Parts: sequence; C-alpha cells; structure tokens
Amino acid sequence: MKLFSALYDRVLSWTKHPKADWLLGLISFTESVIFPIPPDVMLAPMAMTQPQRAWRLAALTTLCSVAGGALGYLLGYWAYDAAVLPMVEALGYQDKLARVSDWFTEYGVWIVFIAGFSPIPYKLFTVTAGVMQMMFLPFIIASAVSRGLRFYLVAWLLKTGGPAMALKLRRYVDFIGWSVVVVAVLGYFIYQWVN
Repeated sequence: MKLFSALYDRVLSWTKHPKADWLLGLISFTESVIFPIPPDVMLAPMAMTQPQRAWRLAALTTLCSVAGGALGYLLGYWAYDAAVLPMVEALGYQDKLARVSDWFTEYGVWIVFIAGFSPIPYKLFTVTAGVMQMMFLPFIIASAVSRGLRFYLVAWLLKTGGPAMALKLRRYVDFIGWSVVVVAVLGYFIYQWVN
C-alpha cells in the first residue's frame, strides 16, 4: 500500500508553493506554542529540493521557532491560569507538565537546551519556562542555540543529499513509513506489557 509515497509527494508539492517560506515560518512559530507537527517536516524537503536556499530556510525556521518560544514563555508567565491550564487539562498533559516542571527544578536552563534540540515537544518547555519564571535571557539564548543547531543540522544533511536524495528517498519512503508504524505499535505493546 503506497500511503507514504502519496504523502511524500504532497509534502514536496507544498515546498514548491509560492508561499512555502511563509508556511515554514508559521509552522515553526506555532509549533513552539501549540502546533503538534515539528517544522522539520517542512524544512527537510525544502532544503533537499532547494539546496541553494538551505541556510536561509534554517535561519527562518530558527528565528520563527525562537519567537514562538518567547510567546510560549510569556503565556506561561502571564496567563497560566487563564489560558495554559485549561489547555493542559483538555489535552490531558497534567502529568507531562508536572514531569517537565521537575526537570526544570533539577536541570535549569540545560533542560531548555536539550528540549530545543531533541524531538521532545518543545512547546511543553517554553510554557513551563514561563510558569517556573525562568530568567528570560538565558531561556532565549538556550532556545536560539539549541533550535539553531537542530535546524541547521537538518538543513545541512538534506542540502548535502540534494535533489538526488529526494529521488532515492521517494523509492524507499513506503518501506520506511510502514517500518516506523510497526516499530511504534510494537513499542506501545511492549510498554503496556512491561507496565
């Protein structure tokens, strides 16, 4: 079943849209606050199919992501009870927020750096940094460095592969996609069995 190749083709077509840069910036900004899909999904194919623009796209992604992180911080700092708490409760993230708060207490600014670079949902950390009233400047610096490292790494990897990589990836995308689904399902059942 060629589900993933159709999705792959759709995403590649989005990268050629005249407003693709705006969409990348919007995804990068909103992902740092609420949006569930990371900007890498848009950055990677754009850097791969337009390698001459890869560094500019990484810069745009980084700037918009850090700006969104600042908004998440301010929401946590100023509007936790009014805006953040109802959303956390509606999404069932109370336990995640408590765990992230514990990590802030234990690791301080380093947890922002780790979250900014890793696939952990960054939005949890931007809002929690505000709730915990972390100093704003260290938060912004850690966010800028970690998000920049992540997005420039993605851009470099895909720029290096270029359009030839896009063709090779297209050939194997269904196998890769279904493999990830199988691993995720197995991981879920193993987790349930162990706990």
